[in-house]
Amino acid sequence: MAQPAADHPTEPGARDRILAAAVERIASDGIDDVRIARIATDAGVSTSLVHYHFETRDALLEEALEYSYELAGDVRIGEGEGEAADHAHRLAAMVDQCLPYPGMLERDFILWVELWLRASRRPELRPTASRLYARMHEWFSDAIGAGVESGEFRRTDPDRLADRALALLDGFGIRVLVGDLPIERARAEAWAMLAGELGLDAEQPPRGSEGIR
Repeated sequence: MAQPAADHPTEPGARDRILAAAVERIASDGIDDVRIARIATDAGVSTSLVHYHFETRDALLEEALEYSYELAGDVRIGEGEGEAADHAHRLAAMVDQCLPYPGMLERDFILWVELWLRASRRPELRPTASRLYARMHEWFSDAIGAGVESGEFRRTDPDRLADRALALLDGFGIRVLVGDLPIERARAEAWAMLAGELGLDAEQPPRGSEGIR
């Protein structure tokens, strides 16, 4: 019996559907509990097609993590912060994009946690984690540097402040995920640190992304 078109190895989009399904499964079930059969069902393909595209389960899971972070990074580093009125609004939007607001941002943050755990146990995944973190660091450092250069921000070391900002957002994000801290409190505290360093109003963080509430 002929296979359906969606299950043909050369069918356009099959590989991306598998990766997207794997991303959702990792976020909902965790890496250790993900099963190829579930991913295949979610993607609408056979398990044999999954194995055709990915030699091992680990290869699929690692590529799915990278696929998700690349996609999220493109959104954040591209148009994720929207049309900002000034550098302060742009930076506030970036803070919003790095906190686990309900929906895709929460899913992406959970995947970050999965990456951290996986990379701590599997040295071969550490270069992926480092590369993706480097992109996030460059994103923040460039935005801070642009604000300093324009005179809107107080002079500071953009690289050091980017490191502090990401560390703070990661830590607060974990507390939000486990229900230990309201997300708006996390946002306010992260902004207070940045504002204090950059000479901005710490009490009135601008709403950077109109779509995030």
